[in-house]
Amino acid sequence: MANDVNRLIDMITERIEDAKAPAFKPNMATIDRDEILDLLEELRAAMPIEVKKAQELLTAREKFVDDAKREVDRMRRQAEQEAKSMVSDSEIIYAAKEKARQIVARAEERSRQLYQVANDYAEDALARTEEAVQAALDEVKESRVRFRSASNAKMQAQREQLDARNSEGGEQ
Repeated sequence: MANDVNRLIDMITERIEDAKAPAFKPNMATIDRDEILDLLEELRAAMPIEVKKAQELLTAREKFVDDAKREVDRMRRQAEQEAKSMVSDSEIIYAAKEKARQIVARAEERSRQLYQVANDYAEDALARTEEAVQAALDEVKESRVRFRSASNAKMQAQREQLDARNSEGGEQ
């Protein structure tokens, strides 16, 4: 979807850059207002999809972490059951407790690793989405600035023409 957003921004920029200047008004350009508005609507529609994808990634990460926690709990219960089922002999009990401790330690380490991987993945995906959204926003802002500049230049030129006409009319 980031490609769609960038494609739409490129299309809008291209339309503005390719706009023809009317005769005797080199600072002004004529664009197809409906076409630009349609492209902006498409851009607006594409942006929430990027945000939705980021939310889906966060949900997937949370599910992944919850599943890892459940697995750790299951492994811990299994280790505890194995330890309880062993004979009361002190050496066997010691060995069982040690094995249970090792299983729990491995499970906790695995949980930390899975949590870190999920966080890194989600952070990376959100950062890329944020960059794409920011780039799109920057492009729209730049287009607005260029449009305002062109519009202000056109208005200034028209004022100067009116002032010139009024001056000529007043001298006669």
